[in-house]
Amino acid sequence: MINQLKHSFFQVFTVTLLWVILLVTVFFKDQSIRIVYMWNVVGIAMISAAIFGVIYNVLWNHFTLKPIWNIVISSTFNTLGGIVAVWLFSKDMFHFIAPWFPGMLLLSVVLHTIAFYFYARMDSKKKAEELNKILK
Repeated sequence: MINQLKHSFFQVFTVTLLWVILLVTVFFKDQSIRIVYMWNVVGIAMISAAIFGVIYNVLWNHFTLKPIWNIVISSTFNTLGGIVAVWLFSKDMFHFIAPWFPGMLLLSVVLHTIAFYFYARMDSKKKAEELNKILK
């Protein structure tokens, strides 16, 4: 399990790092950036890797918490991680979207709830098919 989480962490880290560098290139192309800012980009990639590569993986595949707790934990980490990532990317953008933080949390809970029920439905179908194969 630890090796799988490491692999997942570094996979998400790499993709996020490349994605954020692309965004920096698009949005800051005519501006010079300080090399120290690249540590912010690394921080954004680490936040994404921790949330999507480790926390989600552990919550949805290894822990056996009640669905409501998975939804609350994943929504909270997702929203807080997103807020910190925006702050690292641009302080101006952070202050611009700050009034919408409560709505973002609510939207995150709603979308995680919907995603959980689709995931649970797909997972139960997959397990039923596996059991049917074993019985044949």
